[in-house]
Amino acid sequence: MPKPPATVVNEHRKLKAEIERHDRLYYAEDSPTISDTEYDRLFDRLLVIEKEYPRLITPDSPSQRVGAAPSARFEPVTHREPMLSLQKVTTIEEFNEFDRRVREGLEISTDVEYVTEPKLDGLAVELLYENGLLVTGSTRGDGVTGENVTPNLRTVRNIPLKLSDPASRTYPLLEVRGEVIMHRSAFVKLNRQLEQDNRAPLANPRNGAAGSLRQLDSNVTAGRPLVFYAYGISATTLTGLDGQSRVIEFLKNEGFLVNRLIRTVAGPSAVHRRFEELTQMRGDLDYDIDGMVVKVDQFAQQQLLGQISRAPRWAVAWKFAAETAETVIKSVIFSVGRTGVVTPVARLEPVKVSGVWVSSATLHNADNMTRLGVYIGAVATIWRAGDVIPEVVEIRDGGTGEKVEFPSKCPSCNEILERDEGEAAHRCKNPVCPAQLEGRLFHFASKGGFDIDGLGGKLAKQLIEQKLVKNPADLFSLTREQLLPLELMAEKRAQNLIDAIDRSKLTQLPKLTYALGIIGVGEAAARLLAEHFGSFDRLESGSIEELEQIPGIGPVIARNIRGFFDNDGNHRMLEIMHRTGVAFPVYQSGNRGKLTGKIFVITGTLSKPRNHFKNLIEKQGGRVTGSISSRTDFLLCGADAGSKLDKAKKLGVQIIDENGLVRLLPH
Repeated sequence: MPKPPATVVNEHRKLKAEIERHDRLYYAEDSPTISDTEYDRLFDRLLVIEKEYPRLITPDSPSQRVGAAPSARFEPVTHREPMLSLQKVTTIEEFNEFDRRVREGLEISTDVEYVTEPKLDGLAVELLYENGLLVTGSTRGDGVTGENVTPNLRTVRNIPLKLSDPASRTYPLLEVRGEVIMHRSAFVKLNRQLEQDNRAPLANPRNGAAGSLRQLDSNVTAGRPLVFYAYGISATTLTGLDGQSRVIEFLKNEGFLVNRLIRTVAGPSAVHRRFEELTQMRGDLDYDIDGMVVKVDQFAQQQLLGQISRAPRWAVAWKFAAETAETVIKSVIFSVGRTGVVTPVARLEPVKVSGVWVSSATLHNADNMTRLGVYIGAVATIWRAGDVIPEVVEIRDGGTGEKVEFPSKCPSCNEILERDEGEAAHRCKNPVCPAQLEGRLFHFASKGGFDIDGLGGKLAKQLIEQKLVKNPADLFSLTREQLLPLELMAEKRAQNLIDAIDRSKLTQLPKLTYALGIIGVGEAAARLLAEHFGSFDRLESGSIEELEQIPGIGPVIARNIRGFFDNDGNHRMLEIMHRTGVAFPVYQSGNRGKLTGKIFVITGTLSKPRNHFKNLIEKQGGRVTGSISSRTDFLLCGADAGSKLDKAKKLGVQIIDENGLVRLLPH
């Protein structure tokens, strides 16, 4: 192992410090000072140095946020101080009674100072720092013993791996407690990607966060958009903090993300007002909260009040009314996706949940159906929050109808369903299953793929039923005469579709890769692969070892990619595509384009589909995101723009129209 020269050691130390500083600015303070491209340049240089000089790799290096090798199981961790549960109240009267007990226990008649915090709906965890370094991260578990999920928590980007040097000298032992959550916008984006990849979507943000953090393979966790909010300290050698409000300030100063809605108020009336304020703003937040935590601020008073059983006397959770509704299950259908996963979906008597009418809800898988006990005519509790897929969370009344069993055979082709070890999903593995082919064909022609205008789900189904298409590559051999007999297919529509198919042959490498429908390869992964390999031939011959080295790919997706190209049927499909004139282009990176490092958001009604403008921006090195933030450079705005325009004005983001974008592009 080569010894690094002093100049390299110094550069490595400075890179670590600079990356840590930018992580803090981005994740904890929401005030980044460099572009993603500049950040990536720093990070890539760090990786190059550590690859050449492995002895420089330390546990606190930013490079160690990547996933580790899969674990067989989680080791138990005993908390130094129990992670107590909280008593709950749901009304003003119940809170007033809590306040009365607090004042009585303290033997005072004056108002008590309380710290009020949004009750985040995620997974409680504890972080142990020794001499300033993160050494253990664990879940709450049963409050006394949790699970060691340290490798997974290391992948959460806003958790400091190292505290400041003076701080570590001041308190060599520090345990920080908080909540790991998934923001709603990130959850929706992740689920859309999972659905595009025909993988089962996550049930809700809380389950998504909890499930992501409890993955045995931390590479999976590393790919999930998790965020840690700190809210307290347990065991510590630190002295001088006399209350919860001081702890919050301390955590903020040490680089932890704390919730900006935490307030210190005095007396029950102020707590009532704060609860009403949180209730009103609840729907506008980008994360789920299910109530408000109220804590006596002063530690001396907390100690005097003590605890009962496994709950403190000095804190309470004031819960919101649940975002659920009850309705009747009319039927259950079993949907077959393009990768063969069979998903049960309950058809419901329409019911309004969180302001939206819901007529169907997912049952997820066979195990969940068994747990619920699903019957036709059963009264079911439906859960929904934000833009989340509705799900059945409970069967209150089994009713008198027929019990619904998960099928043993594919609803589409009647093949026996299989369940791989370690998977919750049942799959149909018949390569010519009509439902799977329909899904693959629709994915192949989608905007992210070959972008064949006019080829929707209904037409895809007809093409398969009439045996005109047996695999997606057969699209490129279709003739106008073959299309004309199809339902609602006039001459002009048939010719337009043929023209669209011909145009799609001149595609880009990321779109071609995405269109193939490799499990786990969404649009982002397809672009990573294109950037790394540069050509389809190199991608096709890439080894699992090389694929695993690409940031953002990991071992599971690497095996899926290699398995796809080793499959004889997929070889035949690619041969047909070559023979029918489909381009297999070299990747032309936009990294040196005029818009390199610039972040765009698109809103409103434009003269062409948004994908058209997205492609123009990305070809010049720009990036298009879905939401406005302080890091956004431009808002491309069309007619009838809504809240994004208002937010852009508030944040000072430059607003441009289509002509403004044209002026930014090379002439």
